[in-house]
Amino acid sequence: MIHDDKVARGPSLADSVAAKIRGEITSGAYSRGDKLPTERDLSQKYGVSRPIVREAIGTLKRDGLITTRQGLGAFVVETKEMAFRLASVDLSDALDIQNVIELLMAVESAATALAAERRSPQQLSAIEKQLHSIQRAFDRNEAGIEEDMAFHREIVDASGNPHFREMSDFLETHVRRFIRRARASSLRNALLSQVQDEHVAIFKAIANGSPQEARSAAEAHLRGAADRLSLHIVRNANVGDGQDDMPQDNC
Repeated sequence: MIHDDKVARGPSLADSVAAKIRGEITSGAYSRGDKLPTERDLSQKYGVSRPIVREAIGTLKRDGLITTRQGLGAFVVETKEMAFRLASVDLSDALDIQNVIELLMAVESAATALAAERRSPQQLSAIEKQLHSIQRAFDRNEAGIEEDMAFHREIVDASGNPHFREMSDFLETHVRRFIRRARASSLRNALLSQVQDEHVAIFKAIANGSPQEARSAAEAHLRGAADRLSLHIVRNANVGDGQDDMPQDNC
């Protein structure tokens, strides 16, 4: 039986192409880390223009299924369909960043408070282990992005609520670039000690079994991340060339 991948003409070609690619990703045709075909190849495969393909890729990126790397192409980062989506988010817009950070703050502060109530000794040890991993990365003058993510994942897991993990994973996909930029900014401005002080405050609150203290520490940490990112945005705006000088996502 011959399958025709070309999509029917209609009012939303980009959505149709996105649905086709999404189906291939979620059905197992691609694994995490796999590179998608080039714009040209996808354009030929689906019988649409390259701008339509770019729009479809943008949709899949917002949905958290793929990421793009400058000069390299699009790569799969998630193979499961997510029911929750962030629509029309401009990741370079300060207000959109504020809105997403507020959402992340609501989720992670609640999860951190629950972790302070529910964590086991083993979970506390796992959180502390990741805290030390972050410090070792900082000592190597690295941004410690993956270590930071692991630290927060251990905290969310310690909340005992799997739905917090699902939501947190989704939000990490969408804010990872924010945090990466903020951390790179911290490297340039010698603020890594401030970042780690925030992490230590979170850990101590969880270790002390104080939900309110843990909630406040988590909120303070995310406000700090937002502030560091705002500094980066302002600095880029002052440059005036409109180009992002940060490394592209490589997760």
